[in-house]
Amino acid sequence: MTSVLSLRLAGPLQSWGASARFTRRTTESAPTKSAVIGMLAAAAGIERGDDAGLKPLAALRFAVRIDQPGTRVRDFQTAHHSASGKSMPLSERFYLADAVFVAAVEGDPTLLGRLHAALRNPVYPPFLGRRSCPPAQPVDLDLHDRTSLMEVLHEVPWQASAWYRRQHRGRTDIELTVLREARDAEAEFADTFRDQPISYAAEHRRHALRAVVSDSVRITGSSARQLPLHDPFDALKEESA
Repeated sequence: MTSVLSLRLAGPLQSWGASARFTRRTTESAPTKSAVIGMLAAAAGIERGDDAGLKPLAALRFAVRIDQPGTRVRDFQTAHHSASGKSMPLSERFYLADAVFVAAVEGDPTLLGRLHAALRNPVYPPFLGRRSCPPAQPVDLDLHDRTSLMEVLHEVPWQASAWYRRQHRGRTDIELTVLREARDAEAEFADTFRDQPISYAAEHRRHALRAVVSDSVRITGSSARQLPLHDPFDALKEESA
């Protein structure tokens, strides 16, 4: 029976680029498998050119739940050549602001146990797609034994920010989108993303196509009602009224 390692990916800014064209660096609407596996490999101390060490991690099944989609923002960056001092072309970079995701990987319990321990004492610190995007809090949620991706993504409580959950006040459940790897029979009708990592080596980064299907989970009961009982700004709202 497989185990599942769940992660909370939340921070002021995130950027999950699957492609980059010249000075334009875009972001996907949810974390890519390549980025999350890279985060786990970095925590475990697997170097970029260690393709053999990467292979067991890349074989893990991956899914991500969109708890808070965030807002896409654009930034412009300038740079200068370190030797000549000449200005480099202006680059355009996109980020997700105020987004929250629950990512999960499924596979061998022993491997996931090591990765869980590595996240709590990482060799290289995690970041949310780019080094300039640190997580708001520790990314590890839990290690779940004898279960599957969809079961875990149904059980993990809603991780959205308090202000975002207040917008859904009064609802007893909420439906969350899940992007998961397709099973064999589903591949024919699935979308494809080139984010299956093969090598992170700087001189020849390689990624294969991966089949992904859009699913959903409905979180009910206490998982969807974790709302603050007291808002300290309520008093200010009453005075202004």
